[in-house]
Amino acid sequence: MRKRKRRQGRCAFFYFSPFSKNIFMSESFAELFEETQKGVPSASEIQQARVIRITDKYVIVDAGYKSESFIDIAQFKSQNGEVTLNVGDYVDVMLENIADENGSTSLSHEKAEKTKAWNELEKIYNDKGIVEGVINGKVKGGFTVELSGGCIKAFLPGSLVDNKPRDSEELTVSGPLQFKVIKLDQKRNNVVVSRRAVLEKESSAEKAELLKSMVEGEVRKGVVKNLTDYGAFVDLGGIDGLLHITDMAWKRVKSPSEVVQVGQEIEVKILQVKTEPSPRISLGLKQLTEDPWENIAQRYPKDSKVKGKVTNIADYGCFVELEPGVEGLVHVSEMDWTTKNLNPSRIVDIGEIVEVKVLDIQERERRISLGLKQCRPNPWEEFAQKYSKGDKVTGKIKSITDFGMFIGLEGNIDGLIHLSDISWNTPGDQAVHNYKKGDEVTAVVLTVNAEQERVSLSIKHLSDDPAGKFTNTNRKGSLVKGTVTAVTPRGATVDLGDGVEGYIRVAEISTDHVDDATKVLSVGQEVEAKYMGYDRKSRQFNLSIRAKDEAEEREAIENTKSKNQEISESNNTMMEAFKAAKGE
Repeated sequence: MRKRKRRQGRCAFFYFSPFSKNIFMSESFAELFEETQKGVPSASEIQQARVIRITDKYVIVDAGYKSESFIDIAQFKSQNGEVTLNVGDYVDVMLENIADENGSTSLSHEKAEKTKAWNELEKIYNDKGIVEGVINGKVKGGFTVELSGGCIKAFLPGSLVDNKPRDSEELTVSGPLQFKVIKLDQKRNNVVVSRRAVLEKESSAEKAELLKSMVEGEVRKGVVKNLTDYGAFVDLGGIDGLLHITDMAWKRVKSPSEVVQVGQEIEVKILQVKTEPSPRISLGLKQLTEDPWENIAQRYPKDSKVKGKVTNIADYGCFVELEPGVEGLVHVSEMDWTTKNLNPSRIVDIGEIVEVKVLDIQERERRISLGLKQCRPNPWEEFAQKYSKGDKVTGKIKSITDFGMFIGLEGNIDGLIHLSDISWNTPGDQAVHNYKKGDEVTAVVLTVNAEQERVSLSIKHLSDDPAGKFTNTNRKGSLVKGTVTAVTPRGATVDLGDGVEGYIRVAEISTDHVDDATKVLSVGQEVEAKYMGYDRKSRQFNLSIRAKDEAEEREAIENTKSKNQEISESNNTMMEAFKAAKGE
């Protein structure tokens, strides 16, 4: 019969059999084995052992186990190959095997040192601290670094070696250096370090102290570090300042290399120091000399004429240097009296000495407007002095536009014949088709404005205005005769001779109601009408046959009345005479 009895923490089975004695014995042995394992360190735990003997090959230590442990002496040698241990010293070890094939406990000093190094390195990494190491070799993409006395190998990427280029040979013999651990993976034995991060931190601290010592307005010496399109960076002894191209000289500077060179030692003035959001120092070189723009208006009064050198040519004009640091702009519109859209390089050359007139000075904005054409004869004024209103001029048509024709005149100036000044009778947009570019024409001067550079000409004023002549000979209300040249339902156009046209509206054709003028009048028909008025815009004379007929009817009625009155008066006179004869 089998019974089951439950013990605390363990299930035990009891068999009532001849072999029950052996079962109790095996259970007691297991308990004894467990007792022997109590207090034995794990494989990942560091413990101390006492050195009891040192031989040529081994260091024999006692870690408290039943047997002594033999550790290879190579694990205790320094980088110089020396062993500095003495009997009785305590060393750190880690358990590798409790009982090897020889029955002894296997310990490792090297494993303990590595574990200690990794733990320390991990703490430094978590605290973002600094570790010391030695660059001992060059590999693809960077260098190898020994950390913790050679216990740990790390990788130093080439891009993180320094904040400036360094020779690889120089680095491998540089001795112990400080590094920052930027990546750590103990399982993969992967450690990445950065030397540049340490240098930048040190540099930042030095720069911060140096920045505090910078005072705006003071003068310091520096070395030109490098040049850019917009200026130069100057090393002020550990911190860089920017010397902008506009602060290099009072004059216009095209390239920083015109003023400074890399490696050149110069004195600069500190213009501005900024700490936020990032340190920035603005420097000035021209501020060390007197500002040539002070009292500029006194030296170059408006309308005065001075000489200067052309320093730069642009699409919109040229710059003329009046003195070192003072330049003025000659706008393209102020370069020539007659040519407007010209190329400045066709008028002046760089380095040429020219005479200019001061047109305007803006001292605060540091701007001077100059004129080149004002120092040369003005063809507009010369033309105005030679020609007056009504004078005749001759020239070739230079261009035809939507609003008229430009005629080339003396002095290479242009005169405009507006469309409305081409013909008295033909509309301008039609009359202009009788001309082409290059035709020589004669015209009359209408106006000359030298200040605005305008000359107005007219072809039609070569002859008298036929409309004016007509109004001088025909008073309003008089009767005129003409020939119908065109008829529409709304009215008829009548040629009155000498280029004068009249117009009869359909309502003015007859005293009777007329809906369609073409049913009453025809082209070529001679008509007589009354002159009613003149439309200057359309240059047409308004005529009326109805008004003429009504006037004739009124006149006929008046004549009839007059005759009847005369007859009545004559009859009365005869009656009076007859009565007188009868003696009444």
